[in-house]
Amino acid sequence: MEFSKHNIFSRIADSDTYFIVNPLSGNADILEPHEARAFKEKQHLDEFIEKGYLVDAKTEEQLFKQKYLNFLDERDSDELQIFFTPWYTCNFNCSYCFQDEYTNPTEGVKNAVIDGFFAYIDQKFAGRQKYITIFGGEPLLNSPAKRESIRKILEGANARKLDIAIVTNGYHIAEYIDLLTGARIREIQVTMDGTQQVHDARRMLRGGKGSFERIAQGIDLLLEHDIPVNLRMIIDKQNVYDLPGFAQFAISRGWTTSPYFKTAFGRNYELHHCQTGNTRLFSRIEMYQKLYQIIKKHPEVLELHKPAFSIAKFIFENGELPNPLFDACTGAKAEWAFDYTGRIYSCTATVGNKGDELGTFYPKIDLNEELIEEWEERDVLTIKECADCAVRLACGGGCAAVAKTRTGKIQSPDCRPIQGLLELGIGLYSEFEMEEYHEADFGLET
Repeated sequence: MEFSKHNIFSRIADSDTYFIVNPLSGNADILEPHEARAFKEKQHLDEFIEKGYLVDAKTEEQLFKQKYLNFLDERDSDELQIFFTPWYTCNFNCSYCFQDEYTNPTEGVKNAVIDGFFAYIDQKFAGRQKYITIFGGEPLLNSPAKRESIRKILEGANARKLDIAIVTNGYHIAEYIDLLTGARIREIQVTMDGTQQVHDARRMLRGGKGSFERIAQGIDLLLEHDIPVNLRMIIDKQNVYDLPGFAQFAISRGWTTSPYFKTAFGRNYELHHCQTGNTRLFSRIEMYQKLYQIIKKHPEVLELHKPAFSIAKFIFENGELPNPLFDACTGAKAEWAFDYTGRIYSCTATVGNKGDELGTFYPKIDLNEELIEEWEERDVLTIKECADCAVRLACGGGCAAVAKTRTGKIQSPDCRPIQGLLELGIGLYSEFEMEEYHEADFGLET
């Protein structure tokens, strides 16, 4: 017997205990120091063999192939997220915008393009579960022409019984609330980057005016109408320190107790031109190290947001591991993006970026099948750097758009520091337990 290729084994942060996680076998354990020694020395074999930590290589390879085939079957039936960008125009001048060099004409989307979009998805994705996310630029701009275009998109979705999500800066929620209450809204994603002073220094209107209070009022309005809100915070070295204060603000506002409220923290990261060499950026592990330190001192932050720490949060919330992640990139698989020019892209990270087009849906359908196939085939089996990586089934090769920005190749990895993230996350969540979690439910045994 030999150690599994997929064991992730390390010491828990700030602890003498260890963990072992195996995404292929679906097992995880917390080990006391003497148990960790036994594992490293291949003692107590029956237990470690039973959990897939010690394996016969051929048997493990068969299991890998079977789970990969299961993954492909499930991906083919996944719900599609279809992004539509009616314009790249925006009323904000955010300090870290990755679209700031896009061509942003003030013209809106033509009705014929909206009709062409729906005709394309009706034909191309017939029979597939799907929903539409309206993206930008800023989609909820307050002008009669822009409002009419959004109304037409919402009506097209309603006619097809499709849910709608909207990614917005949240400034004009009040002006759109009548349209939103008549649509099948799955969620409204709104970004706030901290308390008022910090947020307004990063996400200001084009004239320099702050946006914080209008956005907060918009979130209140959405929750009053039982419209789901996904509050996103973009984190870098300039605003991470403000997290405890922002958590207190959200708690005091009553947001965190609403069943219609959730959060998503995102790292301000290297994409396209604008972030190259930017000293404000955290690496992925640096951001989570800082979150770990902040939460240890200010556990109330967990009332606002529970960071993923790779698959650590999932394990503690569900008492089991997620399915092996053979592919972290949904672009041109479970995600597609379309814009007002009639072009098709793989995802939100590429939409509108010159050179990333996969074809057109308007005025005619014209697809770059070879490039689409390259996106579709990308997973940990096609990226050569992933071949012998022990964490590949928790990493999935990362984001293809980021990898392409860095290397020029879609078939290259955007590596995630999985082991370090698990060290932090298992340490944090096993310490706090967050009341609703109990050690017997973790799927991690001592």
